[in-house]
Amino acid sequence: MPAGQPGPGTEQPEFLSLERELTVLLRRARASQGEMAREVHPDLESAAYGLLIRLDECGRQRATELAAYIGVGKATMSRQLRALEDLGLVAREPDPADGRAWLVHLTEEGRRRVGKVRNARRARYARRLSGWDPREVSELARLLNQLNQEMEG
Repeated sequence: MPAGQPGPGTEQPEFLSLERELTVLLRRARASQGEMAREVHPDLESAAYGLLIRLDECGRQRATELAAYIGVGKATMSRQLRALEDLGLVAREPDPADGRAWLVHLTEEGRRRVGKVRNARRARYARRLSGWDPREVSELARLLNQLNQEMEG
């Protein structure tokens, strides 16, 4: 089937609703990511926020691992990491497993700033979803995880 041509079932109401709701969610997420990036640091690029979250969750990473996770090339990753270093949010250290490679990690200042923003974001979610049953919140998280896993494949 040629690219851009509808596949079987794409005109079904559930897929039309899914497309509409994901479009709204992604638009809001992009706007929110920019706000959160500025909360971490006024000069932080929106796109670099995801790098900080990844480092906060996974610890030290090679730049190549970060580039693959985010889906950008080495040049873009190098530029973003230099900017984050200049802001004092990340630092590099030699990889003990490979002297030619470097590991990137959050600085203490980076960890403090990212933690503050992430805590505030979770508090906003808790306020906005306070009328939801906790099982519904868990189910939403499970379904979003399942969707994310499918999108990676």
